[in-house]
This record gives sequence, structure tokens and C-alpha cells, in this order.
Amino acid sequence: MKALHSWLLTEGAHGMISQVEGLAKALNTTFDHKKVKLPFYSKFLPPIITPKNKAFFNYNELTKNIGSIPDFIISCGRKSVIPNIVLKRFFEKKYNKIIQNIHIQDPKISSKFFNFVIVPEHDNIVSGDNILISKGALHYLNTEEVENTNFKNENVISLILGGPNKYYSFLFKDLENIFMQLLKLKNITKINVIGSRRTPPYIFEKLRSVFKDKKFNYDFSLQKINYTKSLSEASHIFITCDSTSMISEAAITGKPIYTIKLKNIKNDYRFQRFFKLFQELGIIRFFDGSIDNWTYEKLYESKRISNNIIKK
Repeated sequence: MKALHSWLLTEGAHGMISQVEGLAKALNTTFDHKKVKLPFYSKFLPPIITPKNKAFFNYNELTKNIGSIPDFIISCGRKSVIPNIVLKRFFEKKYNKIIQNIHIQDPKISSKFFNFVIVPEHDNIVSGDNILISKGALHYLNTEEVENTNFKNENVISLILGGPNKYYSFLFKDLENIFMQLLKLKNITKINVIGSRRTPPYIFEKLRSVFKDKKFNYDFSLQKINYTKSLSEASHIFITCDSTSMISEAAITGKPIYTIKLKNIKNDYRFQRFFKLFQELGIIRFFDGSIDNWTYEKLYESKRISNNIIKK
């Protein structure tokens, strides 16, 4: 039997790519990433008032070389809402084929335009019979990729750095304080410091130049294999609070996760709802200068959500 195929629509942000790819993999489909581009006149229009028309995104570019006709169209983020709806209509009409379209996150438009809408529990409430609620963000990691390799049970910390966004500042002085607290911890064998796409390079390099203790292992390669390796060998995972996506990814390990507080520059109520949920699930704690050990049920929402889609 020919494998099912998915088109994955995003604006290209890593967190969105991880979510759509994670769902496609969990659905056991092949997939093509398709980057959505909007013309200037539609960039700032909310989906609810944007015409469902091919003139409002890069339709011609996306349909020029189709390749495999998709069975699923999976989108994430505001800018891919209208393209998902229009492309589903295009494929069904041209190829007389039933396409299931799925949107991840609140589409800010009626859910009736999709077969399924997947909304994080900490996000805004969305109504509809086709709504699936996820705990945290979907992602593209699986349990095999982050299987534990710390067989000696050494105290290895993997610190995953996010970066500034519209809700949080990302200042060197705040991170400097965290690094100083990490140095005071006893019996720590290694501290991996992993930069991400949003980590300002100058801050990463300043941390590297200031904190030269041999315990620190710095990696700014942005290579997935190095990222997953750091999760596999860690006994404790530290993540800055600006990234619910990376916290959700780390939750697949079942290992203790410490969230590092940053100064909020805007009302972060959705982040606070996320933190409260993950604290209730026993996944995260906020770092206060000391570390502890605990366990929780590994969170693999991409797989759980995909099973619900298949059943329906």
C-alpha cells in the first residue's frame, strides 16, 4: 500500500516546523514542507477577515510543482490558515480526492473549515466538535531519539537556551546569575549549554568567554543530533521560560526539567497557564538554586493526538 502523504504549511519558524512535522511523523506519513509567504497587503490581516482566495498567499509558487498529492494538509500559525483552506479546495476539486486538513493552534476562524483543529490546553478556548486539546506543544522528537544514555547516573545538566520574544527579555545579566548558581552546585560532572535559533549569538559568546570552567560544554551548532544527544545524556534539563516548545520537547524524556525565569516585558498569562499545567503534571519546577530528582509520565502528545485522529 502506498504511504500516505502530507503537505506541511508554516511560515518557516522552527517551533511551527517541529509541530507540523511531529504530527506528520506520528501519523506515519511522508511529507513535504511548504513555506507560506503572504503579500504585503495581507500580512497583517487576521484570518477571519482575509478572503479565502489564492491571491492572498503564494498559491502559484506552492502549486507549480506539486509532486505527491497530499492526503493531509497540516498547518501551524496564523499565516497558514487561509492557505490550508484554499489548497484543500484546490486539491479536492482538481484531483477528486478527499483531503483531511488539520490546523495546529487557534486559527482565529471557525473550526468548520478544518477536519481537525489542535489547540494547546494553555491557549485560548476554541469551540467545535473537531477540536483536539494537547498538553503543551506537539513536536518532532520521538522517544528513541532521546533515549537515556546516562548509564552511570552522573549529574549532567543540559541547559537549553531560547531567546528574546515579545513576552520576555533575554539579558546577559539574568543568565549570568543562573550560570553562577550552576557553578555552586556540587557533584556536577558536566553542564551542556545548547543555543537555539533565537539565542542571540553575542550573548552565547559572552557566556562562553566568561564561564570557562571545564564543566561547561558549549554547542551553538543548531544541529538536531547535538540537541537530542544533550537530552539523552542529561540527568537534569534546564530550559529558559521563553520556549514552551522546547519544554514540551524535553518532556518526552521523563527527566526532571527546571524552568529558568526571565523578566517578562508583556502580560505572559498564556505562559503562566502552561507552567501551571506542567507543574501539575509533575514535569517542571522553577530553578531556585538547588536541584532534586523526580519522575513523571513521559509526554508524547504528537503520538496521542495522531491516534485520536486515526480513530476518528
